[in-house]
Amino acid sequence: MDLCTLDSAIRNPIIFSSSSIPEKSLSRKLGAVEIRFQKRKLSTCGYRSLVVRATSNKSNDDSSASGGDASQENKPSGDSAATPKPFGLNTDWREFRANLFMKEQEEKAAGEGHKSDTATSPEAEQPRGLKWAHPIPFPETGCVLVATEKLDGYRTFARTVVLLLRAGTNHPQEGPFGVVINRPLHKNIKHMKSTKTELATTFSECSLYFGGPLEASMFLLKTSDKTKIPGLEEVMPGLNFGARNTLDEAAVLVKKGMLEPQDFRFFVGYAGWQLDQLREEIESDYWHVAACSSELICGASPENLWEEILQLMGGQYSELSRKPKLDM
Repeated sequence: MDLCTLDSAIRNPIIFSSSSIPEKSLSRKLGAVEIRFQKRKLSTCGYRSLVVRATSNKSNDDSSASGGDASQENKPSGDSAATPKPFGLNTDWREFRANLFMKEQEEKAAGEGHKSDTATSPEAEQPRGLKWAHPIPFPETGCVLVATEKLDGYRTFARTVVLLLRAGTNHPQEGPFGVVINRPLHKNIKHMKSTKTELATTFSECSLYFGGPLEASMFLLKTSDKTKIPGLEEVMPGLNFGARNTLDEAAVLVKKGMLEPQDFRFFVGYAGWQLDQLREEIESDYWHVAACSSELICGASPENLWEEILQLMGGQYSELSRKPKLDM
């Protein structure tokens, strides 16, 4: 699949009237928004690409049909009736992209004469199972960096999975950063003998993880209803992160019964790069970049996460998961 084209199409959908969509395009409806995507023969990379188009069935008396989350920056000026309005999807677009990726893989396998292991059915409209992962061409907030065998000789990052909390910008003070999520320390916060009251009381039983070589403490919070938590920053729907300066606000929500302590994971240290530095490491094949589900990130067996993600990515990645660790 041409993921460069697909990512651009999903993030920047082109709004068309119904009459401008070819009749043979495949359509799916999500609430008041109809998603249409059309196959092209070949992209510039030599693979078939998908162009995602959307139309919003908005009536004159329903102002919410086009999605209340639409960006104000894209708000049209002048005659609104003559200009299509942007829309908001009440769903995790990452799941939609993952489903398209898996559909393309099934079609590719069928074209090569392999039997698809998932039959086409209404249930196939959603990603297969709660745990999924697939490669993506560029790092983005909420993606994971999966260490390649080139890092086997570096103890800090050997066979690690880094969750990217921010993708970063070109500003030197705003580079990408994240936390290693598959290195549990097998200790609780109470073993730290912290002098901070909330850590010593409210979160004393929470598990500790090695987050990276840079000095700072962060935490992840998984929520079941995918709502945004005040004071915390959303990594993806259902997963937020915070630092020491937001710990007190999180503790208040725990004391009110709105959150549970076991939904938190605390990290000692973090990993950070300059934007060009991370790009160069990826191009030098030190990291595989992947998108995966929040259920996979917050699973119960973090020690096996590196192998599990690579196996779900399939192909050459699955083969890497079975290779013995190199001694350098």
